[in-house]
Amino acid sequence: MDWALWAGFVAASLIVGLLPGPGVTSIVGYALTAGLRTALASVFGATFGNATAMTLSLVGVGVLLEQWPAAFTVIKWVGAAYLVALGGYSILTASRGSLAAEGSAGTIRPRTAFWGTFALTSSNPKTIMFFVAFTPQFMSPDFGYWPQAAILLLTFTVVVTISDGFYAVAASWVAGFLKGPEVRLWSQRIGGAVLVAAGLLTTQVAR
Repeated sequence: MDWALWAGFVAASLIVGLLPGPGVTSIVGYALTAGLRTALASVFGATFGNATAMTLSLVGVGVLLEQWPAAFTVIKWVGAAYLVALGGYSILTASRGSLAAEGSAGTIRPRTAFWGTFALTSSNPKTIMFFVAFTPQFMSPDFGYWPQAAILLLTFTVVVTISDGFYAVAASWVAGFLKGPEVRLWSQRIGGAVLVAAGLLTTQVAR
């Protein structure tokens, strides 16, 4: 493929990855609520979710969604409700006694974070439509479609995984300074509120 176009795609992917959206918001929420391990699980959930959405767009599902968006709209709302419920649960279960006894933040398991973020990033119809419009701009007609598509898919996945990982580590680093039962209590509540915000943001950006 045209490597000048590829370099432009890397830069564009980095900008897209660093822009805060529902996926980044949920990753930060998991980091504040349940720590780095759970946040990194959500990062990999976002990785596979983005790869799924991009693959669907590259094989033409994006065109079909223009004609029949109802299925993905339902999934989108289910995913948003899931995040809101998870964040609400984290807020309600935050207690000074349990945090002090456990000595760790939150009760959300890494597997839960993985699948929650996967559903969030893979079921957003606007994400798929974005890839439909975005990736062809960086393809050259002088080379085969599928080899270029595979390179762009791998590139975007790696770049966004790195940027999401940055958010996870940074948020976990900040949470590491939150010592004491009272502060940890509010850290979990704030993290839960961020997850709720991520769910609500999903319903807005994916309409």
